[in-house]
Amino acid sequence: MRAMVLHKPGAPLRLEMLPDLEPGPGEIRVRVGACGVCRTDLHVLDGELPDIVYPIIPGHEIVGYVDRIGTGVTMHQLGARVGIPWLGHTCGHCPFCLRGMENLCDAPAFTGYTRHGGYATHAVADASYAFPIEGAGDDVAIAPLLCAGLIGWRSLVMAGEAERLGLYGFGAAGHIVAQVARWQGRQIYAFTRRDDRSAQDLALQLGASWAGAADERPDVDLDAAIIYAPAGELVPAALRAVRKGGRVVCAGIHMSDIPSFPYSLLWGERHVVSVANLTRQDGLDFLRIAREAQIRTHATAHPLSDANGVLARLRKGDILGAAVLVPDL
Repeated sequence: MRAMVLHKPGAPLRLEMLPDLEPGPGEIRVRVGACGVCRTDLHVLDGELPDIVYPIIPGHEIVGYVDRIGTGVTMHQLGARVGIPWLGHTCGHCPFCLRGMENLCDAPAFTGYTRHGGYATHAVADASYAFPIEGAGDDVAIAPLLCAGLIGWRSLVMAGEAERLGLYGFGAAGHIVAQVARWQGRQIYAFTRRDDRSAQDLALQLGASWAGAADERPDVDLDAAIIYAPAGELVPAALRAVRKGGRVVCAGIHMSDIPSFPYSLLWGERHVVSVANLTRQDGLDFLRIAREAQIRTHATAHPLSDANGVLARLRKGDILGAAVLVPDL
C-alpha cells in the first residue's frame, strides 16, 4: 500500500510504500476512495495534540470500500462503501461511555491521530465505528461529511434553536452547516477573514443573509454563534455579536488562547461551550439529514501525493470549501 506518512512534528509527509495492513478481530480494511483534508490534520502535523506516536498516517474523513473483514464482523460486507470518521474506538466501560457520552470517553482512539488514517490507499478501522454510506454520490463529495459535516452537525445541535446563527470561519464545516441550517429555516451570518471575498461570496450563494469580516457586525444581534476557525480571539468577538441568553459554540479540537475580556460580554446569561469529538449516533443522524437536505459539498479533488501542497494551502486559508485527497487520481 502507499501512504503519506508523518515521522515527526513539523516534518513534511513522505510518500512511502508500506506492507499491506491486515484487519484484526472486529476490524475491517477498506480501499480508500477519497479522504478529506481537515484543519485538525494540521494540528497533528504541528504536534499540537498530545500523545502522538510516530510514524502516523493522518486523515480522518475517509470514504472507502470494504476489501478485507476481520473475525467477528457481521455489520459490513465485502465491497460495501463505508465512511470512517475521527472517532475510531471507545472503551465502552468508562463513566462517560456508560452514560451514552462516548465522545468524552476516557480511553478513545482517533483516526489519523492515535491510529493510522486515510492519507493512503488502504486503511483499517474498528468495524463498529464505520458508517454505511448509502445511495449514490461521488466519494470526493461525501468525504468532507465525515468530519466537517459531523462536527458541524454536533455544533449546530449545541447551538440550540437559534434563528439567527453566526458562523465564524466559512470553510469545510461552515459551508456544510450553512446548508443544513438554511434547510431548517434559520438565517445565516458568515464571518471570514477580511480579504476572503471568495468565502463570503460562497456564503451568500448558499443563502446567507449577511457575509463579512470577523471584526464586523451585522445590524442584528445573533441568537448563537459557532466558531470553526481555531482563533481564540474570535470568542470575545462572537460574544459581542450574540444577544442576552445567546450561546457561543467553540467547535475546534484545538484553539489558540482566548484573550481576556470584560465580564460584561458574558453577563446577561450568555454561554460559551465547546464541542468534543462526536458520537456514533451523531454520525447516523447527520448522514440521514445530509441525504434529506440534499447537502452538496464544495469539494476539490487532489492526488494523494500532493498532500503537503494541499495542507500548505489550507494553512494559508487558500482552500474554498473542502479539499479531498484521492489515491488513484
